[in-house]
Amino acid sequence: MTPEQLETPGQEDMVEDFAAMLAAHETTSSRLQAGQKVSGTIITIAGDSVFVDVGIKVDGIMERKDILDAEGKETAAPGDTIEAWVIGVSAQEIRLSRSMSGSGVAALEEARDAALPVDGRVTGTVKGGYSVEVLGKTAFCPGSQMEATAPGDAESLVGRTMQFLVTRVENRGRNIVVSRRALLEREREENLAKLLENLNEGDTVEGRISRLAAFGAFVELAPAVEGMIHLSELSWARVGAPDEAVAPGELVRAKVLGITRNDRGQVRISLSRKQAEGDPWQDVDQRLAAGAVVQGKVVRLLPFGAFVELLPGIEGLVHISEMSWAKRVAKPEDVLTTGETVSVKIKDINTASRRISLSLRDAEGDPWQDATQRFAVGSNVTGIVESRSQYGLFVSLAPGITGLLPAGVIKNSKNGSEFSKLDKGAEVTLTVQNLDTAARRISLAPVGSELVDETEDKAWKQHASVGAPAAAGGLGIMAQALQKALQKK
Repeated sequence: MTPEQLETPGQEDMVEDFAAMLAAHETTSSRLQAGQKVSGTIITIAGDSVFVDVGIKVDGIMERKDILDAEGKETAAPGDTIEAWVIGVSAQEIRLSRSMSGSGVAALEEARDAALPVDGRVTGTVKGGYSVEVLGKTAFCPGSQMEATAPGDAESLVGRTMQFLVTRVENRGRNIVVSRRALLEREREENLAKLLENLNEGDTVEGRISRLAAFGAFVELAPAVEGMIHLSELSWARVGAPDEAVAPGELVRAKVLGITRNDRGQVRISLSRKQAEGDPWQDVDQRLAAGAVVQGKVVRLLPFGAFVELLPGIEGLVHISEMSWAKRVAKPEDVLTTGETVSVKIKDINTASRRISLSLRDAEGDPWQDATQRFAVGSNVTGIVESRSQYGLFVSLAPGITGLLPAGVIKNSKNGSEFSKLDKGAEVTLTVQNLDTAARRISLAPVGSELVDETEDKAWKQHASVGAPAAAGGLGIMAQALQKALQKK
C-alpha cells in the first residue's frame, strides 16, 4: 500500500463516517422530539444565538432574545443551566425556544400542533374565564383551565404574563382557546416522573410549604409536584391548625411515609415533618429531671387534670389534686386556662410509658414547710372562719393551712357562746394548741386556754376516721369528707 493510499480516506471509511452520522441522527431523533422540554447548560452566546449542551452530540441552539428581560439585559450566561422546549430536530442542530414566538394564525396553529407553550398576557376577566393576548391575537382561557387562585381573587391575574398551551384555533383565528392548567399538568407529570425515579418510602426530603389546608400542609418537592403533611404529622407538639406549626414559603424537612396511586392514576405522597425531626422522648432523661421546676404551656384541660407541654412533643399531667394548696379544686378550669404558661415541678418521669407527673402546687412551695416557725405551739394566731361542722370550727390561718377549733374545746370554753355565733368569713384570734406537720394538722383553742396533751386531742382523729385525708389540702377537702359521712348516716 502506497503512502498516498494511507493518507487518502477510502470508500470504506466514507461509508463508516456516513453510517456514524446516520446513527447519530437516528439517536438524536429518537431521543428528542418537537414539543419536548429539555434542560441543558449554556455553552456560549454568539451574536443572536445561544448554544446549549443538552446532553447529546448535537448542540441545541436558541435565539438570544429568549434570555433577555424586559429591559434587554441577558438573564443567563455561559455555564448556567436553562430549560427550553424543542421546536425542531435535525442531524445538524436542535432548535430550542423558551416559548413559541412570532405572530398570526399560522404561528398559533404551529404551537398547537407541536404542543409548544406560548407567552400570554392576561388582559382581563370575561364570563367564564379570562381574555389572554397571545402572539398578537386575543384568546380565551376558561376559568377551570387557569392556575388555582383564591375564591374572589380572579382579578389578581390580570396584567400577568405567563405561559399557556394552545388547545384550539378555529375560524381563521377568530376562536382561540388556551390552557394554563394543561401546561402545568404536563410539567407536573414530567417532574413527578423524575422525582419518583429516586424517591422511596422512608427517605428524608426538603421542600417549601406551598399551601395550607384544614387537614394539613402541602409541600412542593419539585416544580408543581406536592406532598402532603397531615395535621397529626406536622409536629410532636399538639397543634390545632397547620399555621400553628408552619407558614407558606417555609423550608421544611420531612420523611416520606408513603407513595400511593389512586384509581384515577393520581400519585399521592404522604410526608411527616415530626418524624424527620426524631422522637423527642429518646433523650428526655437528658433534658428533664425529676424534682426540677420548669415552665410549660397548658395544652388540654380534662376533668381529672391538665396536660402541660414541657418541650415540643413532651407533655406531663398535673392531676387535679396537685393544683393548689390553698383550696380544693373542683375543676381544672377554676385554676388554669388553655394556652397559659405555668411553672410546674416534675414529680416523676416514666420513659417506658411516656408519662410525666407534674405538680402545680409544689412549684409554688409547700405552705407547711415552715409551719413550725410560723405557727409555734402556744402562739396566738389570727385567721378567717371557713366553715362549721359537728367536729368544730375550721379556721384558715394561711393559704393551704387550715386549723380546727374542736367542738369539745368550744363547749368547755368560758366564751363558747361567742364562738358559736361566728359566721363564715369572720376574723378570730386563737392559740395554737397542737401542731403536727407530718399529718398537716393544727389544733386551736381560745386565747388563754391551757395546753393539752396531743393524745387528748381527739377531734382531728374523729374527723380523719370518717374518711378525711390526713394531709389537709384546705377546707374544701375536709368539708367534702364530712358531707360524705353525713350522707352515710
